[in-house]
Amino acid sequence: MILNQFGGFDGFDFMFNLFPIFFIFVLGMVVFTAVRGIKEWHNNNQQPVLSVPSAVVAKRSHTSHSTHNHGNHAHHSTSTSYYATFEVESGDRMEFRVSAQEYGMLAEGDVGKLTFQGTRFHSFDRKKGSEE
Repeated sequence: MILNQFGGFDGFDFMFNLFPIFFIFVLGMVVFTAVRGIKEWHNNNQQPVLSVPSAVVAKRSHTSHSTHNHGNHAHHSTSTSYYATFEVESGDRMEFRVSAQEYGMLAEGDVGKLTFQGTRFHSFDRKKGSEE
């Protein structure tokens, strides 16, 4: 770093040198996330669509909040993701992200046929008589 005319370090030069590093880091994270998502999408497309007997053993939701400032106004947004865990006959458990509508229709203990492709949830058809 270079001393400025007042005998201190020039903070502008420091920030000027730090900005490209920060920009490359953020860009790298965006690219990494996009590549990971494309790989998962491609991998799911290569998997067969399976339908297996299963039971709903757990449900959960995750709510995230964010605030964005625009001048003197703050914009708040909330996003909720829904998940259901299914247990197949072998005892293995699989958790899938499901839509809000599907989440509302599922109840722990429901038994039926789970249809999925890789990590992608397709549907759950409840067996008649398990609505007790």
